[in-house]
Amino acid sequence: MATDAGDHYCEGAARLLPGSGFFRPDSRPARDLGVLLLADLAATAGPAPLAVLDAMAGCGIRALRYGLEVLAPRQRGDQLWVNDADPDRLPLLQANLQRLAGVGLELQLHSETAQQLLARCLLGRQRFDLLDLDAFGSPAALLPLALEAVRVGGLLYVASSDGRSSTGHDRSAAVRQFGAAARAHPASWELALRLQIGLVARTAWAQGRGIEPLLSFSEGRTFRTALRLRKRPGSEALQQLGMLAHCHGCGDQQVQPLLQLRQWQPCLCPGPSPLAISGPLWIGPLQHRPTLERLQQIRPGPQCCAATARLLRRLTQDPGDLPRCWPASTIGRCLGCGPPPLDRLLTALRQQGFRADASGLMPAQLRSDAPWAQILATARQLRHAAHGGTAK
Repeated sequence: MATDAGDHYCEGAARLLPGSGFFRPDSRPARDLGVLLLADLAATAGPAPLAVLDAMAGCGIRALRYGLEVLAPRQRGDQLWVNDADPDRLPLLQANLQRLAGVGLELQLHSETAQQLLARCLLGRQRFDLLDLDAFGSPAALLPLALEAVRVGGLLYVASSDGRSSTGHDRSAAVRQFGAAARAHPASWELALRLQIGLVARTAWAQGRGIEPLLSFSEGRTFRTALRLRKRPGSEALQQLGMLAHCHGCGDQQVQPLLQLRQWQPCLCPGPSPLAISGPLWIGPLQHRPTLERLQQIRPGPQCCAATARLLRRLTQDPGDLPRCWPASTIGRCLGCGPPPLDRLLTALRQQGFRADASGLMPAQLRSDAPWAQILATARQLRHAAHGGTAK
């Protein structure tokens, strides 16, 4: 557990001063996962030194944990670059990172904007195995330079706190930041993550590279994704960019890849019901199950909290490769009564030959490839059976 010791904050192997800047102790699972991702990367790196960049370091807690929990034990001469744009925070960073002196890694501290540092990296042909881009607001403007700074096979761990545009509450900003339409959607956190991954994918494709999402999650305020950079897009890559439609009337959802975009099918509404269409966005998997399973098996390893372990278990159980996702409350509204228990509905849909999973991103939500009419009919039958009635 993270604890306060006087003015210091303790988390994992780190003990430091948060300072007066923005710092959220409850973001620990995001930091735990970053350290786990680096540990997994280090396990396959062999003797070659690793290079890590924390581009928006704040008080330096993520960089300190990367150094203490993964890089220092390797004794491989790894590089750790730590940057924050506010020069007034440099003394705090220097004080907090003192423990990394003489531990067998090369530490570089910088105080410039992320754009400036990444541009210098491009000119100097500096590449990183892990680039941590914990952006305040949208990272869209940084993505071209950030992807140029990641080695092929390396990881980009990117975050956005721009929730209004990505969840459909500021359509103009969504067009500016993502080059996409974002409409209000019941699985709003997932919509935001798919828009973010879609933007990273399109940026990488324009550079001739490919991406592979490893994990994606949110607590509703910040949207985080870790992606592996591939040498080139795979043959199926373009099939994973598409459009997602939702009917606010009947609750139906439809998805189409851009390459096969055609007329939308009628929903369950008795009359014309305009669909709320979002995209282009990522319609492929949100999680890479083999990677998540490895992260859970790292022993001994980074010091992670119980909330991180629970999050990893949820994400591992839901690959997120079915983009149609509904809250149980939507099913209840359509039935005119409370929804059946989610686990029973999932089991019933699977018994009918459909795929069905509980969402690992938002509670009490299901995703399925079953037609919406079939989901509602199955839910209605379960409700009738539970109350001793006969399904009609």
